[in-house]
Amino acid sequence: MTSNTAAGSRRDRSGRNPQAPSQEVIAGLVERITFHNSENGFSVLRVKARGHRDLVTVVGHAATISAGEWLTASGEWVNDRTHGQQFKASFLRTSAPSSVDGIEKYLGSGMIRGIGPVYARKLVRAFGEQVFDVIEAEPERLRDVPGIGPVRAGHIMDAWAEQKVVREIMVFLHSHGVGTARAVRIFKTYGADAVEVMSEDPYRLARDIRGIGFRTADTIAMKLGIEATAMIRVRAGIAHALASAMDEGHCGLPTAELLPLAAELLEVPQDLLETALDLELESGAVVADSVAATPCIFLEGLYRAEQSIAERLSKIAEGPLPWPGIDADKALPWVEQKTGLVLAVSQADAVRAALASTATVITGGPGVGKTTILNAILRILAAKRVEMLLCAPTGRAARRLGEATGLEARTIHRLLEVDPRHGGFKRDADNPLDCGLLVVDEASMVDVPLMRALLAAVPDGAAVLVVGDVDQLPSVGPGQVLADIIASGAVAVVRLTEVFRQAAESRIVTTAHGINEGDIPDLARPEGNSDFYFVPAEDVETAVARIEELVTRRIPQRFGFDPIDDIQVLCPMNRGGAGVRSLNIELQAALNPAAEREVERFGWTFAPGDKVMQIENDYEKEVYNGDIGRIADVNPDTAELTVTFDGLEVVYGFGELDALVPAYAATIHKSQGSEYPAVVIPVLTQHYAMLRRNLLYTGVTRGKRLVVLVGQKKAVSIAVRNVSGRRRWSKLREWLAGAG
Repeated sequence: MTSNTAAGSRRDRSGRNPQAPSQEVIAGLVERITFHNSENGFSVLRVKARGHRDLVTVVGHAATISAGEWLTASGEWVNDRTHGQQFKASFLRTSAPSSVDGIEKYLGSGMIRGIGPVYARKLVRAFGEQVFDVIEAEPERLRDVPGIGPVRAGHIMDAWAEQKVVREIMVFLHSHGVGTARAVRIFKTYGADAVEVMSEDPYRLARDIRGIGFRTADTIAMKLGIEATAMIRVRAGIAHALASAMDEGHCGLPTAELLPLAAELLEVPQDLLETALDLELESGAVVADSVAATPCIFLEGLYRAEQSIAERLSKIAEGPLPWPGIDADKALPWVEQKTGLVLAVSQADAVRAALASTATVITGGPGVGKTTILNAILRILAAKRVEMLLCAPTGRAARRLGEATGLEARTIHRLLEVDPRHGGFKRDADNPLDCGLLVVDEASMVDVPLMRALLAAVPDGAAVLVVGDVDQLPSVGPGQVLADIIASGAVAVVRLTEVFRQAAESRIVTTAHGINEGDIPDLARPEGNSDFYFVPAEDVETAVARIEELVTRRIPQRFGFDPIDDIQVLCPMNRGGAGVRSLNIELQAALNPAAEREVERFGWTFAPGDKVMQIENDYEKEVYNGDIGRIADVNPDTAELTVTFDGLEVVYGFGELDALVPAYAATIHKSQGSEYPAVVIPVLTQHYAMLRRNLLYTGVTRGKRLVVLVGQKKAVSIAVRNVSGRRRWSKLREWLAGAG
């Protein structure tokens, strides 16, 4: 995320005062919002400006903005080669509209959930220019308008109150020369205390609010008069450097890396940094320890979480079996007869290990029989009446686990019963799960905080079976839990390498295993039918054109796959011409052309039929980061959009759409835990920074029936040969091995 600037008084990049005499000022009514980027507040507005006969295009930054608002802007006229004449604003200020026309546009813009153009017209007809006074002073009168009941009236009052607070926050920021497109998030995080929080400790913004970085908080702090050498700033800088490391997957950083990072960020003397670090250590916010004899500093929460995982897993591993002793020599033939399967020696050994251990890890790539083994274990233990719970990190992974085993499987969040009010879990050590065996699938995706919470909820006397592919990408969040557990030697580990005959007939499976072993895949055109192909494209433009042709025409025609539901484009990275953002724009235009009821918000257009992804956990809506759905409806009258996620209908107000992005293309990281009938992966040297063996391996293993690589052979070779993936600083392995 980037730090943001927005409506409110601000200085342009040259440092000039935006209201310098050389700049022109325009004022007028915002007719419509052509574009608004939630990340940095960048907006393209069509404005009915005083003294101008035609609508004026205004480009600038605004935190929140709605059609119908009165706009004052200072800046200069520019002639854009593509878009023509525009007013480039270095400063924007908006206020609630006062004209009937402006009020109607404002209310109908989607600013208030449940109010679209129809109800906006009704409200204006009923109350005219006094409508805002009615909302504020006599809200009961809203019920006099046909169709407005208590729920809709409540939405109107809440939204109006929220808008007022947002404006107050913006005035506060304006008065200190700083703007931000995150005013709404600031309000949602701190409520009426927002101004007080920012005044006391502006660095809390960087810690608490997604999208506000340290530099934005630092700018606010400077405007508030906090000195560059103030200890509150230096301590915040150290915490920020560690938090940034967490975003890269680390649980801590070597002291020798942390201090230079903080010095570069803060530009303060070394002795101040050392004093600030001592104070952070004293307060307990950070912890000093070592990893493989390297002195490190950890964020306290992650340090304790890794420690807790190790303690809990060790206790489980040392505990007695929760089922009576099972004679595997009798159980194995019995389960083979019941299932009609014949277990290979390696599979039988895996079943034996799991039946004899309270903590077991089963790891291996595609086609090695993990599901067969799991089903055998579960069938045997079910016959012994062992209570079992099955879970996985994502909805798709949980659903696949349920389909493979015939048993109910839930996401870890649902299993632990999320408390939406506090963001924690209702299931914990004081309210444990009810089971004799907990099965965790797709464990490579589980990060340190989630594994800590899960193991804390395992009841005393229960066993844990962890299943996953350790060669896939590690979790998006901090740590490398599965890899550390396996490397520690603290629990029973079964590593499966034998690819079984049926799976070996799939080029997807054989190619994936080859990539994992460092073999460059055969990229020649296969003879006859295949499930793995390489389509050459020597540059980005060619790759994009070929990906669009593959998704929209060639794959559906040849293989019968639905281009939206069955085919997923997976990219190494977000940026670039063949990155997620660019490909989403191209594929959305090709697969779901503009509809009558589309809505534009936060830099994206959303329409019925669009494939979308949730990009943050929403415990109230019960949708989570990475969930993919289809838009079922866009209702401009109620300013709401409905998405169907695997049968679950979720309603979003238009103001909540920054939680969604189009999902015709997604990153390989976001695809973890999911399988798709067909996968198309651009692999280009443009993606050099991300081309690594485990990334390509993970992408290829997401395809169930078809995988197509599009790009350059050189880029594929680079990815396969690059095993360097950056080391993650984590102490879990040492804790588990007893060296901590």
